[in-house]
Amino acid sequence: MLMSTTREANGSERLTALRKELSRRELDGFVIPISDEHMSEYVGAYAQRLQWLTGFNGSAGTAIVFAIPDEAKGAVIFVDGRYTLQVRDQVDSTLWDYASVPETSPAKWLGEHAPEGARIGYDPWLHSKGWADTVAAELARRGATLVAVEDNPVDVVWSDRPAPSPAPAFVQDDTLAGRSSLDKRAEIARWLVQEELDAVVVPALDSIAWLFNIRGSDVDRTPVTLSFAIARADGTADLFIAPEKVTPELTAHLGNAVRVMPREDFVPALKALAGKRVAVDPAHAVAAIFTALNEAGAEVVAAPDPCTLPKAIKNEAEQEGHRAAQRRDGAAVSRFLHWLATETPGGEVDELGAAARLQAFREETGALRDLSFDTISGSGPNGAIVHYRVSEETNRTLQPGSVYLVDSGGQYPDGTTDITRTVWIGPGTPDAEVKDRFTRVLKGHIALARVTFPKGTVGSQLDTLARQFLWQAGIDYAHGTGHGVGSFLSVHEGPQRISKTGGNQELLPGMILSNEPGYYRTDAYGIRIENLVLVERREIDGSEGEWLGFETLTHVPIDRALIDLSLLDAEERAWLDTYHAGVLERIGPQMEGAARAWLERACAPL
Repeated sequence: MLMSTTREANGSERLTALRKELSRRELDGFVIPISDEHMSEYVGAYAQRLQWLTGFNGSAGTAIVFAIPDEAKGAVIFVDGRYTLQVRDQVDSTLWDYASVPETSPAKWLGEHAPEGARIGYDPWLHSKGWADTVAAELARRGATLVAVEDNPVDVVWSDRPAPSPAPAFVQDDTLAGRSSLDKRAEIARWLVQEELDAVVVPALDSIAWLFNIRGSDVDRTPVTLSFAIARADGTADLFIAPEKVTPELTAHLGNAVRVMPREDFVPALKALAGKRVAVDPAHAVAAIFTALNEAGAEVVAAPDPCTLPKAIKNEAEQEGHRAAQRRDGAAVSRFLHWLATETPGGEVDELGAAARLQAFREETGALRDLSFDTISGSGPNGAIVHYRVSEETNRTLQPGSVYLVDSGGQYPDGTTDITRTVWIGPGTPDAEVKDRFTRVLKGHIALARVTFPKGTVGSQLDTLARQFLWQAGIDYAHGTGHGVGSFLSVHEGPQRISKTGGNQELLPGMILSNEPGYYRTDAYGIRIENLVLVERREIDGSEGEWLGFETLTHVPIDRALIDLSLLDAEERAWLDTYHAGVLERIGPQMEGAARAWLERACAPL
């Protein structure tokens, strides 16, 4: 109770301080997203403004605060279906209203609720130009104005705001990258010449990491280094990065064709592009970049980030590295599942303890650099929170006779992993509903894993395969079925995805995606089965055209205790037996004694 009271007091004080600062600036409202200057999904501690203000620690969300509340609270937080339950647990409902995306959006909401003639502030280093244009148009309908601020008012009232990370950047060896930075920059230069462009601005941190074969530790869970880049048609490039991050090894690696400059020189460099044709990706560049270029007189050409697609198509070295990382990670997760089976029947293991033990198994590999995201360790009703993050306040014991969902991953120099397993905490047996739901999720997972599809297929065309058996029972899940995954980079990587909407990128050989259907019963349990898959070519006798399928990369047992065998047909049973045989072949040699015996039982034919 004391902790909750303290949180509420902090939330009220912070909201009051922000409102005073907005009034001082003659702003009627302000928009606070989870974002940084690079439009990253995961951001450094210095950029966690929404979490500081509201207590919400999800990876996607936006808040709007009015300086003077009307009859309502005057503060609203927007989240999508992944965070519907979490936001209510973490954000004080006496201070904040909740809004659901895509039922509404910050732009639409402002168009309906902003006071007439209001001045609504935004930080142009945290929003895209498209967002700003859309919101400005919505506000104009009410005679209101969107105002770009020079410095963020949240930063002014956040007295103990952390500084950006000073950690040095480090080199990703070409043997792991599969291509040299020189080769990649030459590819970008050819594209610029072909498109009659002089330069391209690269603000996305994972694109910079890929282009220069560098990594960093500035953002938890994503091995990137805070920087900006400009690549030019002559094959040279400028890298804007804090001097303390630059080591002699990095300088030698980059060579003479890359000019290394302080991060604060980035805006002057944009202004120096006057008269040049400059490509900028509206999806990955903040509005401030467009403003600087336009004010300088550059000809700005909206174009997709030329690093995005080649980064998504993994070369042979990256594919082999990923397979190695998966074998290592699969053994760690399998050891954890054996530990769970041994330790949880006593009812003494909790969510925090389980997550810590899983991380320890990964660390024992000697190759783990970081987790790829905060482990989702959800017992019983907590498992129904799609992106649940366990804390001291929410921590639950893994009670015997319950469902436990664990979604986790590791960052290794040779690959990024992401796996979800749902397990039954014995003794006893799951009830009929739990087994039915689990088996329907499994059937959807198998259907997607087994699919063969023609070249040109996009992810949204495959999404229904994973949902069909849930739909037959009148149920569904409120998240995408698959996201792209990087090579020792972001665990969520575009442009490929498998989803009802937005999955419009053609799936190409070399792309890695997740396969993760699920089901969530509020206040009861959550189910998700996730493996990573690699798009590969399929040779079919007598086929016409090019055909593709998925190689399953993740190899960890799927809990047989939760399966209703009567719902699986012969082909599905054969797939699962073959999958488990592959687990035993790849993971078995890495396990010994009781853990090996457990693995053999877990992988035995149905």
